[in-house]
Amino acid sequence: MTRRTKLGDFRAYWLGTVACIGGFLFGYDSGLMGAIITFKSFQGDFRYGTGDATRTNSLVVGIQQSGAFVGCWAIWPIAARWGRKVAIMVCSATFVTGAVLQTINTHSLPAFYVGRVVAGLGLGGSSVIISMFSSENAPKEIRGRLGSFYQLMYTLGIFTAYWVDYAVANLMGNVSSQWQIPIALQIVPAALMGIGMLTVSESVRWLAQKGRDDEAWESLKWIRADDSEETRAELQEIQQSIAEDKAARAGFQYKELLEKENFKRLSIGVTVFLSQQSVGATALAYYGPQFFKLLVGAGPSNLLLTAIFGAVKIVACGTFVLFFSERIGRESALIGGGTFMSICMIIITIVTRLRPPPGGGVITSSGIATVALIYMNIMAYNFSWGPLPWPIVSEIFPLRIKEIGVATGVGSQWLWNFVYSFSVSYMMKAMKEFTFLFFGVADIFVVLFTILVLKETRGLSLEEVQAVYSLDNAKRLSGASFASDPVREEDSSLDKRRSEGV
Repeated sequence: MTRRTKLGDFRAYWLGTVACIGGFLFGYDSGLMGAIITFKSFQGDFRYGTGDATRTNSLVVGIQQSGAFVGCWAIWPIAARWGRKVAIMVCSATFVTGAVLQTINTHSLPAFYVGRVVAGLGLGGSSVIISMFSSENAPKEIRGRLGSFYQLMYTLGIFTAYWVDYAVANLMGNVSSQWQIPIALQIVPAALMGIGMLTVSESVRWLAQKGRDDEAWESLKWIRADDSEETRAELQEIQQSIAEDKAARAGFQYKELLEKENFKRLSIGVTVFLSQQSVGATALAYYGPQFFKLLVGAGPSNLLLTAIFGAVKIVACGTFVLFFSERIGRESALIGGGTFMSICMIIITIVTRLRPPPGGGVITSSGIATVALIYMNIMAYNFSWGPLPWPIVSEIFPLRIKEIGVATGVGSQWLWNFVYSFSVSYMMKAMKEFTFLFFGVADIFVVLFTILVLKETRGLSLEEVQAVYSLDNAKRLSGASFASDPVREEDSSLDKRRSEGV
């Protein structure tokens, strides 16, 4: 059991908040570009017409994800050698560079694409390190909540972007600064993320892995705000786990990733993020105005409905992270959320098909009903598939393959993000309201994956999570006794389970 103090909890939450500014950047960009590509000022400055709109929109929105996919792989050797804090600061500087390149009005789409890719490198790299950094420092009792901070900051970023877009669309005319100001604002939080790393301690597990035990102890004392025997015992457990992994890791070769146990973990990490992207919430975030156009027709209300959509997201995600993340099982939340989202998407398809929007800015009762279903859908997402994949993927890998495992999982998130962000514009053009049906059916498969593959890990230490997901012990260790009590007494500690042969 981790000894917790008020100051220690504050420091843990502070660390999670500073690190998860990367999630704010991800969300801000996700909500930003869907509206900017509709601005005539942007279209005029980059000189493309309606005939090129679908292709250009897909590239503007999606190409950053290709950079993020590369970034999440490029950053992990830096994190392994120089530490998590340095890696996050590198990501901060990279993102700032990309944002500056995008802000400059070059009148050249290729130059704008370069800025998007560079920013993507920083965004993708930070998404890998942030989840790792948070899980390696958090007390196990609040690790799930801190892991979900990334999604909370993501929704805050979307919320901010939607209202910034709404403001410049209504308060500014057809001038270049209408699209430059929203993009330039990203530079502020990106810089704060890098500077904020100077106020927190390095990962305890990374320091211990490097044999820097004195520094690991100082770091753990800082993050727990405690130097009692319980905290010393926690460090010893971490050191013991690392020593066992180091002994087993001698002579590691990449082909080992294809071994049954390792390949299973990698496959789970990839599929978890495929599932997250397949429920449709990210597509709604990127193309909010375009989706609301399908529901209520073209008109000035689309940006306002999108901005309200962002407010619903942040309220739902904040409620989950602050009040429910450590009180309800992750598996049940994922199953319930996926089921509810599927029902919403299928009903939206039926209503929109039977009662299409009349156009002309007229919003009918059926249009209001479908908008309400979208809002309920996103509430379910932020209680389930929005926040939970991040802590799940950050904790399922043993230290032996943790860095490459998390990079693979989060890297796949960016791959699937790119696939959907690039293709949804074409999907809406070809499938129209049946795009909602596609996501409704995908939700059904997501629920089946959760039931058949994922395990309950709420309240477990990282070492215990490895036991839950091991092939030999999964049935015995994932039972109700393990999941029902997140704070267990010493007689059910990891050492006792080891003595029983686990």
